[in-house]
Amino acid sequence: MKGRIQTTVFDRTSPGLSARSLEGFVAEASRAAGLEGQVTVLITSNSKIRRLNSRFRGKDSPTDVLSFPAGPLGTGFSGDIAVSLDIAARNARELGHSLAEEIRILILHGILHLAGYDHENDRGEMEGKERALRRKLGLPTALIERSRQDASSVVRRPPPARSRTSTKPRRRATDRGPRRSRT
Repeated sequence: MKGRIQTTVFDRTSPGLSARSLEGFVAEASRAAGLEGQVTVLITSNSKIRRLNSRFRGKDSPTDVLSFPAGPLGTGFSGDIAVSLDIAARNARELGHSLAEEIRILILHGILHLAGYDHENDRGEMEGKERALRRKLGLPTALIERSRQDASSVVRRPPPARSRTSTKPRRRATDRGPRRSRT
């Protein structure tokens, strides 16, 4: 891994972010994750990451980080990572750490996906690896940990009580509201 070139492309930039420091972090995080090969990182806007998310994942919304593995023929190249600077800046403000730390958290998450981890389908393997690497690399709470904390802290309100004497017909569970004509 020594001497391997890491590339950071800034489509958007912010004070305190440098290509050199991020490239050093990518090399260190890749080594720690057991990922061999060059990684390219794009720091971009919500609008561009939304287009990428729509094109490659079929989800027409911005997201914080996307990973694009190189595939089996990517000799010497592991893949690309795209990070939304807008979402990273918002998360950093809300969580009380620097933008540079948030970008590193998102890059680490992307590197683990490039290394073959998939938190949507594994049994906590990626979460454990991310937590361990986060600690090793001196980063604040990792992405998967935060999403679990957010989900557990959501207070769900019970549905409003209905009177048994109501004359309104009950909607079936499959009804999602008024139907709109498609004209």
